[in-house]
Amino acid sequence: MKISFKGDYALKIILDLSLSYKKGLSQIRDISKRLDIPEKYLEQIVTILKGAKYIKTQRGPKGGISLSKAPNQITLGEVIRLMEGPTSPVTCVSKSCYTRCNFESKCSFKSVWEDVRDRVNEVVDKTTFQDMVEKTIKMNRKNILDYNI
Repeated sequence: MKISFKGDYALKIILDLSLSYKKGLSQIRDISKRLDIPEKYLEQIVTILKGAKYIKTQRGPKGGISLSKAPNQITLGEVIRLMEGPTSPVTCVSKSCYTRCNFESKCSFKSVWEDVRDRVNEVVDKTTFQDMVEKTIKMNRKNILDYNI
């Protein structure tokens, strides 16, 4: 599985909104600056995330975006599949877009690719954005306390 810029940005946007969950709306221009994502590209990703009902938007001078679900109800796997498609390393082991291979019956690698698929899915499907919020907070605390004189 390879994560493109679009997928990486989508994950970062959801994490950013998770960090400010229940604190009101976030402005696209502020998210763009915080995450160093070009504003026009961020808007395109927001449109996809909104269409999938992960975020909601409000127009107007006091408008912005926010999560439409709690961070503990969104997994990394959901967002990765939305933005990138299946997580299988090859299509002959994909559960959602299987493509038959002529060498499948004699392929020594097939069971390895199935294991890779299963392990990746195990991690991304059990990791929620609430988990990522907690990791981010711990990292920030460590970085604040980890200084030298």
